[in-house]
Amino acid sequence: MLPEITEPTDLCQANGRLNKSAVGYSRRPLHRTNLRRWGRNKRWEYWGVVTESHAIGMTISNLDYLAVNQLYVLDRATGEEIVTDVNGVGFTGATLQDAPGPLVARIDGRKLTMEFSDHAGGTTLTARSDRVELEFEAALSGDCLAVVVPWDDRRFQYTVKDLARPVTGSITVDGQSFDIAPGTAFAALDRGRGRWPYSLTWNWAAAAGIVGEDQLGVQLGGKWTDGTGSTENGLFVNGHLTYWPEPVTWAYNTTDWYQPWRITGEFVDAVMTPFHVRNSTTNLGVLASDIHQAFGTWSGTAVDGSGQEYSLDGLVGWAEQAKNRW
Repeated sequence: MLPEITEPTDLCQANGRLNKSAVGYSRRPLHRTNLRRWGRNKRWEYWGVVTESHAIGMTISNLDYLAVNQLYVLDRATGEEIVTDVNGVGFTGATLQDAPGPLVARIDGRKLTMEFSDHAGGTTLTARSDRVELEFEAALSGDCLAVVVPWDDRRFQYTVKDLARPVTGSITVDGQSFDIAPGTAFAALDRGRGRWPYSLTWNWAAAAGIVGEDQLGVQLGGKWTDGTGSTENGLFVNGHLTYWPEPVTWAYNTTDWYQPWRITGEFVDAVMTPFHVRNSTTNLGVLASDIHQAFGTWSGTAVDGSGQEYSLDGLVGWAEQAKNRW
């Protein structure tokens, strides 16, 4: 059983290798991600937001030798995608922190400006490109799932998945503004700090919404955690996390990404039916990625730590496969 971390701890030893006492999960960010040396250290902040009108992905990252920063906007009514990338050698103006928080991540460029700023009640998310301007408030909702995934003492990842964050604010696309009504949009944070193998495939799924009187969030991962003793699987019910240490099984059609995705395990039996699939390929030489991210509506059930079963019907989110060489 993976231990629960309850006190602040260093991710790394003084020599840069993994601090074994840091391996575990926590309900709030407690790890000081004191990465050492240069060479395949990865730092990123990703926010995914699904509203009634749009799906938005915002990435600020530094991969030591390259930086990949992106604003992605999907118009759910038309299927139009607007993608603004700022990629290059080094930091390309990105600011990222290693302290547990509160954090500020920022990129300020000619094509794209984004900032994620933590405060007492949550996080302010802002972005501006030539066609898009947005300002969201992602309120705190309770527990997050923070976990250390160890491949060995030289390669390891600290990830924070903070789901079901209620969102208010507005997004403006080509001069048309869309306000977000309370209770209709939720955000998911994916924070990553670590040192990765050069080539790896992962699955990630996230869903959130209100079912009956409960605010639910579902966080599921796969492939990249296999054999490490850690998972990134959990259920959030009204802000309380049930961590699932067991792996889950993924079933999806790699020749037709619009077919339903099914994820099953001891505590979950869920189906995500896509309404849009984003296909993204990047090849920057030393860095390459192939991502299929399916946005959709969820159904099925999940069980919390007390054995109570919850319906997932109507939750909205995504499931993805990502292959990275980095």
